[in-house]
Amino acid sequence: MNFCVVGLQWGDEGKGKVVDILAEKADIVVRYGGGANAGHTVIIGETKFALHLMPSGAVRPNTTCVIANGVVVDPAVLLEEIAGLEAKNLNLKGRLWISACAHVVLDYHKLEDRLREEALGAGKIGTTARGIGPCYADKTGRSFAVRMGDLLDMAALKQKLEHIVAYKNKLFSALYNAAPISCNEIYQKCLDYSKKLGPYICNTTELLHKALDEKKTILFEGAQGSLLDIDHGTFPFVTSSNASALGLGPGCGVPPQQIQRLIGVVKAYTTRVGSGPFPSEQDNAIGQRIRDKGHEYGTTTGRPRRCGWFDAVAVRYSAAISGITDIAMMHLDTLAEHEELNICHAYQIDGKTTDFFPADSNLLARAQCVYQTVPGWKDDLSGISRFEDLPQTAQNYVKTVEKIIRVPIKMIGVGPRRTQVIYR
Repeated sequence: MNFCVVGLQWGDEGKGKVVDILAEKADIVVRYGGGANAGHTVIIGETKFALHLMPSGAVRPNTTCVIANGVVVDPAVLLEEIAGLEAKNLNLKGRLWISACAHVVLDYHKLEDRLREEALGAGKIGTTARGIGPCYADKTGRSFAVRMGDLLDMAALKQKLEHIVAYKNKLFSALYNAAPISCNEIYQKCLDYSKKLGPYICNTTELLHKALDEKKTILFEGAQGSLLDIDHGTFPFVTSSNASALGLGPGCGVPPQQIQRLIGVVKAYTTRVGSGPFPSEQDNAIGQRIRDKGHEYGTTTGRPRRCGWFDAVAVRYSAAISGITDIAMMHLDTLAEHEELNICHAYQIDGKTTDFFPADSNLLARAQCVYQTVPGWKDDLSGISRFEDLPQTAQNYVKTVEKIIRVPIKMIGVGPRRTQVIYR
């Protein structure tokens, strides 16, 4: 059986933990989209792993890890992660493979990202300034793209970089009055990347299809959240890739019919980082209480996350577009100590009620939540391992959400560790 794990909100749902748990059953874990703007946290014992490009399965010493063609790779970040894992006795030689077709994030992408956000001022999208959008733009534009396979032919890459950097310098000077960047400095970095990452680069599509023929179990790992999907998210406040399960096929070359279980991960509430509409946001003491108890600060940026009530309209939509078969609800323990909990089950937009999520940000910005209110609980859930042992009000909360989103909730997280999961 093959699995796919995706986030169903605006990211930060707890995918890393779910992938880590399921990776115990997997031969291969595949990251198929996004870049170093993603942040997945895995806690094993007293050790915390913060991963940005590596599949979360990297913390399992016998699991093969694949960074597929849909990912944009920042080699500097990836080398830091490899070194960090190896320092914790997790050797990646022979079990990490990077697609030759994955595109490379270089210094000029990060500069372009920062300059563009600064120029947008109050209208900025709220990117992590990690160069992800500009790299995907170059991928689509083709003429100025660099792929991981290019690091295997440095003579040809040098010529390509001279052409790209000359163009970028003209662009940055004309649009932003920015100082020129050095082609030689970028080339020297690429020489180092080539030496250190070259042995990991291969045709990952071929690798995965051989694994399918051999009936190996493959776990496909999404990045960010489905509401940030470039096509189906809250455009333009989205990421630059297909962050839903719909990105799996083009992101790694494996057709969706090869996936038997599609697991959608949600928090028991909703968070968002950066700009964009957020109907159930609680920019008040309730939101701050959730933020503090849930430690809602970005793995990648450290930015405080915006917090609010569970938006079942949004989750029902993202589950539907990805064909989710079951849900993993994380952070149920965070909601303790609220007298009442609100669940958004519909929107009022321009005087009309709808229960279908409008991905158009202009419409969503005018949406007012219609809430169903249920009793909260005071109890600490962190030591509970059976659903039946949860407070009745916590059980009722899960069942109410489940009924609204129309997908069964099979896993419930009650703490950050591998063992703090309730299975239904």
